[in-house]
Amino acid sequence: MYLYHYFDKRSGPFRSLTALPDDESRLLLGRIKSERPGSFCAQRDEDYIGKRRNCEAIIRREFIAKGGIAELETPYYMTVEHSPWLNTWYEQGGFIKIRIGEFDVRTISFTYGDSMPTFSPRANDGKEYRMTVYTYDEILGIIDKYGLPQDWNDDGRYGPERYIEAHVWSSKTIMKYIGG
Repeated sequence: MYLYHYFDKRSGPFRSLTALPDDESRLLLGRIKSERPGSFCAQRDEDYIGKRRNCEAIIRREFIAKGGIAELETPYYMTVEHSPWLNTWYEQGGFIKIRIGEFDVRTISFTYGDSMPTFSPRANDGKEYRMTVYTYDEILGIIDKYGLPQDWNDDGRYGPERYIEAHVWSSKTIMKYIGG
């Protein structure tokens, strides 16, 4: 298994709006909207950062409750395997591919689909993976049961799940890829 991280080459990999203080994150989002209007990030509403912070707090709390190790307050985002759709989010897109064996899997949580719709009250279709954070071993069982969303729903026709989101709660492996 590989984890992928998608990013705009002008910014570099593993950047996060929620890792910044509120005022800086809002300024940066505004700059992205004006300088990169064709990017997916430029389409986010003004409430996005608050919603994302709330979602991250839920994921972190639930992951720790399951015995996960969260060394960071905000995670690095990746996907399980390649997502053709995510590859189109950036005007000057790039990606990093890292073998799962390079990570301590106890520091990675997963959602079946993007975490925002996974924890949204609007996605109330009763699917077992809604409102759920998974450990590595648990997500393997969900993949065995449902497959990879990008294989059956890359265009979003069958719901909001288009990929499996991985939340990396440690900088150890990531630093090898950003020169830290």
